[in-house]
Amino acid sequence: MIQRRQFLQSSAAVALGSALSGVHAQAPVTLRFHTFMAPTSNVWTLMLKPWMEKVEKDAGGRIRFEAYPAMQMGGTPPQLYDQARDGVVDIVWTLPGYMPGRFVRGEVFELPFMMSEAGATSRAYWEYIQTQAPDEFKDTKVLALHVHGRGSFHTTQPIRTVSDLKGMKLRAPSRLITRQLSTYGAVPVGMPLPGIPDALSKGTIQGVATAWDVVPSVKVHELTKFSTDFADDVPGFYTGTFVMAMNRSKYESLPPDLKKVIDANSGIETSAQFGTITQSSDAIGRKAVADRGNTIHTISKADAQEFIRLAGPVKEEWVADMNKRGYDGEKLLQTAKSLIAKYSKS
Repeated sequence: MIQRRQFLQSSAAVALGSALSGVHAQAPVTLRFHTFMAPTSNVWTLMLKPWMEKVEKDAGGRIRFEAYPAMQMGGTPPQLYDQARDGVVDIVWTLPGYMPGRFVRGEVFELPFMMSEAGATSRAYWEYIQTQAPDEFKDTKVLALHVHGRGSFHTTQPIRTVSDLKGMKLRAPSRLITRQLSTYGAVPVGMPLPGIPDALSKGTIQGVATAWDVVPSVKVHELTKFSTDFADDVPGFYTGTFVMAMNRSKYESLPPDLKKVIDANSGIETSAQFGTITQSSDAIGRKAVADRGNTIHTISKADAQEFIRLAGPVKEEWVADMNKRGYDGEKLLQTAKSLIAKYSKS
């Protein structure tokens, strides 16, 4: 009788241990996602948050996100990439342009009047990095690379010609766009997106170069009166490049089936989807500007030629800079152009 009781107790303990082991094996993996975008921004509500929700669903609840928009985990936007690299957080979404001179080969997509449609250009950007600069983001596991829609001006004074930019203090998001604005006679002021409202309200800047989709999130339409973009038959005045990157050790620590979930929600198609979402969100920003009663001016293809001509040296300087760094600058530029053309046709 005693032996039977001991056997039953032992069997129960083994069963309980197996059950607990099974629960432990199925315990969800928590991933901390960090970015500078506001929780009300189109990027957060229409792109990043739905992406996290899809990953959680595809993983059957075995991946859960702790989401931290607006730099809630601390630090500054230029520090985000290194936070992912160092494991301070698990996944980030940020601009390589916030770290000037660091991801130089990928800058080619920020050159003046290069981009076409954002989805096609994002596909081109992904393939370009894989084939021409595979070590550019080697410190992390890159999940997506994309661009936003066509850049535009939002200012306190009207811009209709290049001469209207002379002496105007404008926010610039990256070093190449800083150089481009300089060719127009503007006074570029580099700053991350969250710094825009304060700079506009204090008069530190008189306008911004940015995409339409982020306008409402930083109240640009409330702090400026004029917006200027280029006609649809003109290549993008500029575009920003973005990276969603994951801590490499965290990725490698995932079980194989959860790695597959991350992989299925990464890569060229996810990059294209992100590009398409941001460009589609331009309509939201444009409507916010129009509803405010602000003036919107569109520069025609003919009038854009002076902008294109003056920005020519920016490409030449970038090619020369790449050559000095030991790369074939002209090859990189032509490869980027060819990839944009390839995906634009398809």
